[in-house]
Amino acid sequence: MPLSLFILYKVILVVVVFAITLFVAMYSTYAERKVAAFMQDRLGPNRAGPFGILQPLADGVKMFMKEEIVPQISNKFLFILGPSIAMFTSCITGAVIPWGTSLHIAGHEFILQVTDINIGILYIMAITSIGVYGIMIGGWASNNKYSLLGALRASSQMISYEIAMGLAIIALVMTTGTLSLKSIAAQQIGWHWNLFYQPLGFLIFLICAFAETNRTPFDLPESDSELIGGYHTEYSNMKLGFYLFAEYVNMFISSAIISTLYFGGYNMPFIGRLGLSPNLAAVLGIVFLFAKIFFFIFFFMWVRWTVPRFRFDQLMNLGWKILIPLSIFNVAITGFFILFFHK
Repeated sequence: MPLSLFILYKVILVVVVFAITLFVAMYSTYAERKVAAFMQDRLGPNRAGPFGILQPLADGVKMFMKEEIVPQISNKFLFILGPSIAMFTSCITGAVIPWGTSLHIAGHEFILQVTDINIGILYIMAITSIGVYGIMIGGWASNNKYSLLGALRASSQMISYEIAMGLAIIALVMTTGTLSLKSIAAQQIGWHWNLFYQPLGFLIFLICAFAETNRTPFDLPESDSELIGGYHTEYSNMKLGFYLFAEYVNMFISSAIISTLYFGGYNMPFIGRLGLSPNLAAVLGIVFLFAKIFFFIFFFMWVRWTVPRFRFDQLMNLGWKILIPLSIFNVAITGFFILFFHK
């Protein structure tokens, strides 16, 4: 493939992935309000457009039009840097996710992944760790006690649950023998999903994903009834929008990672028996992956409107006294099976 064509294809792929990420995150706000309304026997958004379908655009316009307020006692530079880091880190995480196999056009193969680095899982964990700084910096720079408490809660929560999540991933890496998400997805052909080999690891990873994205029942950093908004109390305009939007982007990316690591990613059972062309099979794989992603996004929303929030001591006890010992046990039992039963 000529270098110019390669660069063009990568640029187009980056733009498409970025646009889809923002579009899904934008309409996740609409879907969440509709799911909440259904569970509470309400209508939800129904004014902006048919069935309220234009509500996310109205919310975006509102965020842009709101007055921009920067507190006099805040650290101005860090006050702007905080939401920028949160949004930036949430958007670049999807670069290593394989969205499909590859398309063959005019004799050239176009892989449906922005980049396949052999330490893809390590890249995701590193970017996730950097995302904590966006919340911590924003809460501290606001010079507000509620914001600071929210930032402290967020940083302690995310650091605590990253340990259990990392140990769950170690067990998965021991099973698959690779850190590349493309290789992990390619190994799960048919029904050979990692969910069946790592059920405990999947459960631990799923719980930690809720904590990492600050979703209920782990929404202590922004609990409205206690901290009047938490780390983004002092924010308005699109800086507030970045924090709120980053949460939905993280939810989308987390669903994509869960689907790729444990549910076969783009692999569709029995697709090999249909005798489809490679391009059609790749397109169906993309559709199948997004079906899994949308299921997990719905699951995030379902849990939010079903399960009550933890107290902070309960949250830390769950992380340190239950999930971390369970994840260590999972690593040990995985090593035992690999040592004595792996052929």
